Amino acid sequence: MHKKLIHNGQVITPEGILSNGYVYVVSGKIVEVGDGIIEVSDDVERIDAQGLYISPGFIDIHVHGGGGADFMDGTVEAFLKVAETHVNYGTTALSPTTLTSHVEDLFSILDAYAVANERNTKGAQFIGVHLEGPYFSMNQRGAQNPKFIRNPDPEEYKRILDYSDAIARWSAAPELPGALEFGKYVKSKGKILALAHTDAIYEEVLEGFNHGFTLATHFYSAMSGVTRRNAYRYAGAVEAGYLIDEMDVEIIADGIHVPAPLLQLVVKIKGADRIALVTDAMRSAGMPEGESVLGNIETGLKVLVEDGVAKLSDRSAFAGSVATADRLVRTMIREAKVSLEDAVKMMTATPARIVGLSEKKGSLEPEKDADIVLFDQDIQVKLTMVGGIVLHDQLNKQSK
Repeated sequence: MHKKLIHNGQVITPEGILSNGYVYVVSGKIVEVGDGIIEVSDDVERIDAQGLYISPGFIDIHVHGGGGADFMDGTVEAFLKVAETHVNYGTTALSPTTLTSHVEDLFSILDAYAVANERNTKGAQFIGVHLEGPYFSMNQRGAQNPKFIRNPDPEEYKRILDYSDAIARWSAAPELPGALEFGKYVKSKGKILALAHTDAIYEEVLEGFNHGFTLATHFYSAMSGVTRRNAYRYAGAVEAGYLIDEMDVEIIADGIHVPAPLLQLVVKIKGADRIALVTDAMRSAGMPEGESVLGNIETGLKVLVEDGVAKLSDRSAFAGSVATADRLVRTMIREAKVSLEDAVKMMTATPARIVGLSEKKGSLEPEKDADIVLFDQDIQVKLTMVGGIVLHDQLNKQSK
């Protein structure tokens, strides 16, 4: 029975911040959270937080890669490398995310997930695969490979969902022919359904919402806004995300994909309870800037990473994020002007609720998984614990 006491820190709880708080962990679960001093037995490992913030672990429900690896590489090694990279920045749980591809390539990725999930002891925990595509609007494809974009095919998507239980979420465009039937089927299988890379107008999004499209993937990115058709204006997917109160939205809060005024607007209208921060990171997250590849290392799209973002080689558009979770929290505080508590909630409790893990993750409360992050006032991560096991530790290195 492994016991740990993290003490002498500022504990971020659902009720507020405990200024001299502690978190007591036994066998990978949180047993007690409190303020002040707690008496424990001599066999308890003590971790002095040194006044740092003690936060729930960050949950990234949309990530493609990091550390030079991408889930589209389709190897167990790539999966493990991404998990081990992001744990250094406070991510304790993540959803491996795909790009548009051949079905057979998708199956290889799902196979790799199954093996990597068993071997993943040094990185952020995997919480199910997020299929991004291939049922997208060609007009809103962004950096997705147009060769693989198509309309929903019942025979195909039923085959994919039957192939693996690891699929947790599917993102698609709700306005496509057959998309509503697709949505209904995905929801019937207990999967999260999200709208993405969509040219839908408000009425189409509303109908999609009624068929299960309850989450907006990377809100504002590859998504329609107000448009004109002949003399008439139509509200787009962005406006629908605002008008449908029950719709959750995820935002790439790197300050580049969604600039400060729009970050502030999303928070003002949707609030922290409906916003999940996501990195949407590609393989260059945690790596030096320069040339890189979006998607499979052999067949993917060559891109350029500069100014803290991935761009198409001609610099005509963004081609992916290189953000890490700590950067998202930092950006929301500095540019969206939100409180530390709300920024953390959008990186922990809200994504946990969206993916159905609130009973286990997302907050520091008794009986929940001991997924814990320690960081300073600049959200520089000093320690990351997953399931009670310390996987990243700058704290003790500094104190020695």
